[in-house]
Amino acid sequence: MSTLVTFGVVALLAAGVLVIQMARRTRNPLLAVRAAVTGLLSLNGIAALVCLAVVVMALAQPMPVLAQEAPPAPSAADGALGAALATGLACIGAGIAVGIAGAAAIGGITEKPEILGRTLIFVGLAEGIAIYGLIISFLILNR
Repeated sequence: MSTLVTFGVVALLAAGVLVIQMARRTRNPLLAVRAAVTGLLSLNGIAALVCLAVVVMALAQPMPVLAQEAPPAPSAADGALGAALATGLACIGAGIAVGIAGAAAIGGITEKPEILGRTLIFVGLAEGIAIYGLIISFLILNR
């Protein structure tokens, strides 16, 4: 399986180098990029078919179960993915919100400087989204 991953990485690097070379040599870089994107989409389609074939082969030959055991005791790592997703997605959302609110605040302050306090409140509310995600991740990890 690692050979397949290595082949995929080498193929993507080669495709990137070819795109750069085509964009430099042609007079219309837009056509070169369009051709490269079409090629990459084809490569992604092939990769999806390979993944589907691996899944089908894994399902065709299931691993035998020798004995049933009691489920393992819950550990600290059980909720780690959920906590990471809660914090990460909340921070991404907060970043988007702060970017939009901050840009609007700067535009508003340049036209009317006396609204600085109100705009800071809106930016602070947007930053609160990240804190909510952090609180949820603490709740997930401490269950």
